[in-house]
Amino acid sequence: MPNGGGRFDRFVNELHDKPWFKYLGAWILVPIWAWLTPVKRLPGGPGPSARPGDNLQSMMNLIMPLKKENRSPLGRAKAALAIAKNRDQIFAGLDNVGTVHFARFVIVNDNICMFSVYDGDFTNYIRDFIATIGSVFNAVVELVEGGDAVIPCEKNVEAFIQWIHEHDLYQVPDTATDFLRDQEALNGDRAVSPVNDDLTLLPRKLVLQLRANANVSLGSGYRAYPGFSVAQVRKQLGLGW
Repeated sequence: MPNGGGRFDRFVNELHDKPWFKYLGAWILVPIWAWLTPVKRLPGGPGPSARPGDNLQSMMNLIMPLKKENRSPLGRAKAALAIAKNRDQIFAGLDNVGTVHFARFVIVNDNICMFSVYDGDFTNYIRDFIATIGSVFNAVVELVEGGDAVIPCEKNVEAFIQWIHEHDLYQVPDTATDFLRDQEALNGDRAVSPVNDDLTLLPRKLVLQLRANANVSLGSGYRAYPGFSVAQVRKQLGLGW
């Protein structure tokens, strides 16, 4: 409901802050909403854009759940070792792709993650990467749930690209209400919806989106090139090298 209004309106607007309603909403109300209004999971990665600037420094947030038998300190150690043993080859492959600004591997709980920033098209990035070091990356993928279906990666390139896309986090648009428009488009609704979503009131559509997409990347992030190089800064400070 809109802000202001009568006493009942204010009561409804403030419900989401009440401890008892948070419990009721999480365990009863939201599951009922989800049953009545099924919501699809949105595809990972940045959305397509015709603007050249949007295809520079795009993010990949790859979340790969370890197999059940590897969800332990021992399994996480095996994942860390798979990266460490092949570090030089992986970095050489990223060098050869030529469009990658930054990449790192992280273990979060029982997930092995790869976060990277790249220029250009996502599909070309993954195809070039796997064509260069697919055989090396197999050691990582074989530890991951569903990874066996795309091994050997270098011989299942298209399937591997799709697999990566499915494990890449959905990136919430920079304009928050566009999150809801993306869901409508996924359901075949191409009409422009009226901008009447008051996100401060936690609309049902937003709650259901974040139930279907539990992990998301919030926006396209800050993207820029530094105004001054490290050498210029040190020179101005008189620090030298």
